[in-house]
Amino acid sequence: MANAAAFADLMRQHRSVRQYLDKPIEPGLVNQLLEQALAGSSSSGNLNMVSVIKTQDKALKAKLCDLHFGQPMVLKGTLVLTFCADSHRNRQWLQQRQARLNFGNLLSWHVAAFDAIILSQTTALALESHGLGICYMGTTLHSMGAIADLLRCPSHCLPVTSMVVGWPAEAPPQRDRLPPAAWIHEETYRDPTPEDIDQHFGQREVKGWERYRSMGPDMAARMDELGIASLAQYYTSDMKYAPAAFERDSATLRAVLEARGFMP
Repeated sequence: MANAAAFADLMRQHRSVRQYLDKPIEPGLVNQLLEQALAGSSSSGNLNMVSVIKTQDKALKAKLCDLHFGQPMVLKGTLVLTFCADSHRNRQWLQQRQARLNFGNLLSWHVAAFDAIILSQTTALALESHGLGICYMGTTLHSMGAIADLLRCPSHCLPVTSMVVGWPAEAPPQRDRLPPAAWIHEETYRDPTPEDIDQHFGQREVKGWERYRSMGPDMAARMDELGIASLAQYYTSDMKYAPAAFERDSATLRAVLEARGFMP
């Protein structure tokens, strides 16, 4: 029961940290936690088709910051961890053992990418259990090819997600999540009714709208200029997740997967 209580407490402490102390992390701690995280993470077929690139060099972090759309926490954190889907190493192993070559296809991308995501979340929990702060970088997918080039990833190896790591200099409130009724389904999927959507998103629409509107007068003014009148409209506006940008980046993602050998 003590372990269950500690885990529940760890879940309550999770938040995205964007302000960090100028304080080093004990040498070897991150490697130790990464090793523990891989041992404690599921891996499809135990193939371990993942790699983690640790970036602490200030000049290299500055270049990563540009590729992550200039988000300042990349520079403020002690290091950046880039989690990669990596079948390159396994393909080398197969070749050296005169085995039939595999893992250079779309299914292998999914296997490796999902393993990398699983490892990243286990790593996040491990880091947070030691009091470190983390912030995932969703911009990794939008700059996947450029990040791969910068970090010298070979063929069949691509970044999937990244996280900034450091000692937190802030304690922001934990972000709200959709209520269980919105995403927990019994036996089969239950398609939400319009009334369900109103109920499930109601609180988020109020809190999220207040949060974004309070980010400064320029933010609110820009929303008004674009005629954004709700959280849903904001989320697919040119200020956030514009459909045209997602279509463009989807095409780029496909091209990168083809160029790196995952969609031959």
